[in-house]
Amino acid sequence: MILNLKNIPEKTAFDVVVIGAGGAGMSAALFAAIDGAKVLLVESTEYVGGTTAYSAGTTWIVNTPEGLSVNKTDTIADAKTFLNAAVGSYAPEAMREAFVNNGYKAVAHIQANSDVKYVVRPTHPDYISDLPGSVMRGRAIEPISFDGRLLGENFKYVRPPIPEFTVLGGMMVDRDDIGHLLKLTKSFKSFVYSTKIILRHGLDRLKYSRGTRLVMGNALIARLLYSLLKKGVSIVVSTKLEDIVVENDQVKSIIVSQGDDRKEIIVNRSVILASGGFNRHPTRRQEMLPGISPDWCPAAPGHKGAAHDIVLKKGATYGEGAMSNAFWAPVSIRRRADGSTAAFPHFIMDRGKPGMLTVNQKGERFLNESTSYHLFGVAMQAANKTTPSIPAYLVCDAEAIKKYGLGMVRPGGKGFDAFIKEGYLKEGATIAELAGKLNVDTAVLEKTISEFNQYARDGVDPIFNRGTTDYQRFNGDATRGTANPCLGELKVGPFYAVQLYPGDIGAATGLVTNDKAQVLNKDKAVINGLYAVGNDMQSVMGGTYPGPGITIGPGLTFAYIAARTSLDKPL
Repeated sequence: MILNLKNIPEKTAFDVVVIGAGGAGMSAALFAAIDGAKVLLVESTEYVGGTTAYSAGTTWIVNTPEGLSVNKTDTIADAKTFLNAAVGSYAPEAMREAFVNNGYKAVAHIQANSDVKYVVRPTHPDYISDLPGSVMRGRAIEPISFDGRLLGENFKYVRPPIPEFTVLGGMMVDRDDIGHLLKLTKSFKSFVYSTKIILRHGLDRLKYSRGTRLVMGNALIARLLYSLLKKGVSIVVSTKLEDIVVENDQVKSIIVSQGDDRKEIIVNRSVILASGGFNRHPTRRQEMLPGISPDWCPAAPGHKGAAHDIVLKKGATYGEGAMSNAFWAPVSIRRRADGSTAAFPHFIMDRGKPGMLTVNQKGERFLNESTSYHLFGVAMQAANKTTPSIPAYLVCDAEAIKKYGLGMVRPGGKGFDAFIKEGYLKEGATIAELAGKLNVDTAVLEKTISEFNQYARDGVDPIFNRGTTDYQRFNGDATRGTANPCLGELKVGPFYAVQLYPGDIGAATGLVTNDKAQVLNKDKAVINGLYAVGNDMQSVMGGTYPGPGITIGPGLTFAYIAARTSLDKPL
């Protein structure tokens, strides 16, 4: 049940206290409750869900029944080969072993004992698909959509999705929905499908502030919340962790506050930290991510690292040696009508499609536009050290923007005026006119696009090898009929561009733990009763991003490991 802190008596004892109600924290609380523990879940913001609620909800786990149903030949050994090649020395192999060996157990346990349910797509490739052990399908599972009306009054506690990822005033859409909506007038099947979800949304808006047909990360969070409420887990929101009391290297209690109310909560077994990482910490952000504006971060607002400040004073330490301190995606920025900043992640819908290319401030290409969003963000920062590349410009022609959209500009070729007026979208009748509006050298941009158009005709990108891996080609557009599904000419004016920035989508550097998720001090000794999962834990991927769902998958798995270990249950 969701409680006010004042309704919990001073020094009430709980077996397990979880700090942070994102995907990993809610999973940890649920696993502990499944095993019979008395659980308190503490969330600092007014919503549950964290960044998971904003995400696709994809969960990278090997050897699940769902995954094996579309890829019977995949093995744990192949997955380990792949992760060893992708991650290498950026993270301890023992952590990867624990993840791979226990992930499918976590999925089986949560599906058998709760309303969290998964489905798999026929094709959903690993991102670095040219590495040994990679697969095109079977490791990325997704939550089944959920009817938010089942939550009743508690629906209001589910963090709403990023507004720019919704349509028609709060209707969530996934990739299936988008495909049908774009073909609404071209296919009877799509017309029926689209009409059904639009009518449902219209009825929802008579009663709710947004749609209740939840998909992707919102569906996962709603399923977790629904399950936690069924298990009788105590949940407090808008509640701040003030301190963790440790005596003789053993966690004894926590101090929390909600408004003027302050309580000590006794901890019988464990405190599991799942507060989302350091990304919005007032000072650590600049230390970890120098030069990266917080306005570029599309992650949820609660990741302030306050719990880290507390446990670092208790002897915990941050991990070292990761490829990057954060996970990345290119984002475009727009000021909303309410004055807030929208940071829109360019995951797969535009930048790697035919008719799109990215240039730096000299008007030159500097990366493979079809690479994963993480490596795109990393490449932007690397390039910026020698040539101004932040912001960079994602450029396309009229055909491409009509077919794929461009960031917050939706496909269809209409509704550009407001975006142009605000300066979010730049338009030029010719490449030369667009270059002037971007303040880049006209001759350089014209030369860049001319050379790129020849690459598109040839089907080969000799400079950056765009479209040479299965992952890249899958995210291109084979229906365009080009020689390479990732390459297409920019030849039909007007021409358009948006500015891109490297946006941190989650923390990779976190607290050092062992393979049981137990937090370690500087001497590598366990701080008894203290665990860290999700982005509070040093990334088992070492700041690399080898596949879809490589934060949620480990978050779920180590939530399972932490809960089971703290309750002396076998894995």
